[in-house]
Amino acid sequence: MDSTTLFSFLALDLLLVCVPGADWAYTIAAGVRGRSVAAAVGGLVTGYAVHTVLAVAGLAVLVAGSPALLTALTVAGAGYLVWLGWSVLRRPGVPSGEPGGSGPDVLPGESGGRVFLRGAAISGLNPKGLLLYLSVLPQFLVTGRTGGGGGAHLPVAAQTAVLGLLHMACCAAVYATVGVLARAVLGARPAAARAVTRTSGAAMLGIGTLLLVQHAL
Repeated sequence: MDSTTLFSFLALDLLLVCVPGADWAYTIAAGVRGRSVAAAVGGLVTGYAVHTVLAVAGLAVLVAGSPALLTALTVAGAGYLVWLGWSVLRRPGVPSGEPGGSGPDVLPGESGGRVFLRGAAISGLNPKGLLLYLSVLPQFLVTGRTGGGGGAHLPVAAQTAVLGLLHMACCAAVYATVGVLARAVLGARPAAARAVTRTSGAAMLGIGTLLLVQHAL
């Protein structure tokens, strides 16, 4: 695996991570509510760490080869997004310090640990993340021996781990930036913060509903 392959994967992965989705929605919802950005991003990255471990162990291929299991995971993830999106819509909250604000957590009274676990569940059950590890990442794996030097490439498992770590780093950088910017820009604008948070909740609910409908047809 050479630097060209790594940079090519990094460029494509950044494009994919920068496409708004459920991860963005959750990070923005956390950002406008205070100091939960680190816990939310840490949870999201941990979910992708689970994907990486499964891919390195070869379990992701087994999941891809079992339509029933893949469908069950997708439906579970979609259902969780619907529930979480509806929860955010019901209690959108305002930035910390504002009258009636939700405080520093994603939901009132919620600890940083629960914020972390929510993030891990969202990314861990995210079909988009699973498909990245099943369809995009394998395209950058190199097998066999090099032509000129005759040296062996890294084992496929090691290459998978390297690419998975790159993806996790991209997620951490992009989602942390999104969360911090959301807090900085909307922190002093409670009305705008409510609107953006409701939009994020609606996005999570919409993505989950769309996935459920697709699997019901």
